[in-house]
Amino acid sequence: MRHVEKAAFFSDKIKKIFTFERVFLLILLLTIILRFWHLDLKLFHHDEAIHSWFSYNLLTKGTWVYDPSYHGPFLYYVTAGMFSLFGASDLVARLLPALFGTLLVPLVYFIYRLGYITKTQTLIVALFLAISPDMVYFSRFLRHDIFMLFFTMLLVVALLYYFERGQLRYVIIAAIATGGGLCCKEEMPIILLIFISFFGYSIWKKRIHLPPQWKNDLIIGLFIIIGILIALYSAFGMHPETLVGQNFQINSTGWYQAIDHWVAMSDEQRLGGPFYFYIPLYLLYELPIFLLAILGTLQFVFKDNILTLTGKRLKNLLLTRHFELSTKDLVATSLTQLKTPRTVSEKSDFFFQFCIYWMILTMAFYAYVGEKVPWLIIHQLLPMSFVAVYKLNWQKVAFALIGCLFLALMTWHVAFIPADINEPIVQVQNSEDLRTVMGIMDNSSHVVLASQDYWPLPWYYRGDRWDKIAFYGQKEDIKTMTQDHPDVIILHDTESYPSIPGYNKTTYKLDYWFSYYDNQDRLLDYYFHRDGIMGSINLDVFTVQR
Repeated sequence: MRHVEKAAFFSDKIKKIFTFERVFLLILLLTIILRFWHLDLKLFHHDEAIHSWFSYNLLTKGTWVYDPSYHGPFLYYVTAGMFSLFGASDLVARLLPALFGTLLVPLVYFIYRLGYITKTQTLIVALFLAISPDMVYFSRFLRHDIFMLFFTMLLVVALLYYFERGQLRYVIIAAIATGGGLCCKEEMPIILLIFISFFGYSIWKKRIHLPPQWKNDLIIGLFIIIGILIALYSAFGMHPETLVGQNFQINSTGWYQAIDHWVAMSDEQRLGGPFYFYIPLYLLYELPIFLLAILGTLQFVFKDNILTLTGKRLKNLLLTRHFELSTKDLVATSLTQLKTPRTVSEKSDFFFQFCIYWMILTMAFYAYVGEKVPWLIIHQLLPMSFVAVYKLNWQKVAFALIGCLFLALMTWHVAFIPADINEPIVQVQNSEDLRTVMGIMDNSSHVVLASQDYWPLPWYYRGDRWDKIAFYGQKEDIKTMTQDHPDVIILHDTESYPSIPGYNKTTYKLDYWFSYYDNQDRLLDYYFHRDGIMGSINLDVFTVQR
């Protein structure tokens, strides 16, 4: 008996120490550490270097104009702002992505405060978002996607609060989130259509209600959205043609160019893949979340619901519960389930129905789009993380916690190993070999760069550091390249020379990627060993003989 009392006392003490709020704060602290610790551990990805270069030019030259190839203006303005405050560097460029990736976790708490998810569900979702390999990796990565994901999540929270409380402040937040998201990437309108279709249908079915002043609120929200779009896409009035076109021609507006460009890219499939492209990535990096989301979806679809019970199943249920319902009663009961969610159970079902709808349509959209790149997985992973915690019981919680060990291992592997890793998540990552190449360049007074593949060097040699580089952009004859007696000559290895008199030759990787075609016959073995052949672009570096 004494042992039982001691165990109960110990259990109560643990519960008092590890309260819900304290555990959530610990998860938030973990989120911060995983996103900000050693943020410049790895060299810039190819795209990061370009985005930083554009931001640097915006700061130093005041030049930016919308080009759908490089997405919306939000990233460039906020990154330029960071450069103006703290100086231009890899670390500074990644600070805001890390911050916006961190802020996803507190937004989960606000959904809990409305009663749509339980404490346990809140902690599990927060933990998933905190340690997910894709969430961590792309929160330490200067691309538009993490910004757009934050605005998407902020929009969800603002809408839920507005439907609950009907206050203008939440319309303003929703409008800022919408405008911010539209200033990030061209697929944000698809996300908006998904949300509008679900919440619009729910309003029509009277599952949620709008406040009496909703029309005025909507007008205010639209003015805010339009104002944000006009200000940022026109470069604060410097490029009005982005909005109205040259000579008011619609086919020269930024809107038309964006649609035309990305439809063409999708059809071309420049970075193509099959419709199931993202499924192997889930199996590689997000396995527990993916499996729990499948289970959660099946539980929701096949749950014992009076709207889905038919035939023998309904008869058995009626007999076991010892009551009788007429057809009229059944219809009346089912209709009450379509009214505004008020109880915890109704609110939970409403929210998870939204998350499943959001997840499935988002996955379908990115499966359809011809461009297949790893960072797009996070837009699908966000709703999936919520679906994964539907109808939690102790077995699912245990599986989720054990699965977090897998997530943590993958996160450490992809985000915190300072080496070239043979992983699809990196897409085309600049190689750590470049540190050696740049060390050679730094110790040289005159460098010839004669390669069409040279990024991220313009970023790392920005400003007057570029003055010592003679840039040709393609292979030239030996006499031309050596006429000024450079210390270093850099060529693409496929457009190089076997030797250059007076120089030593060494080959380095410029960037690299996981090569599916070189590993397709050993995929299962690769899954467990994470080794294999990499694809790469290489540079031949000729250094003068001493």
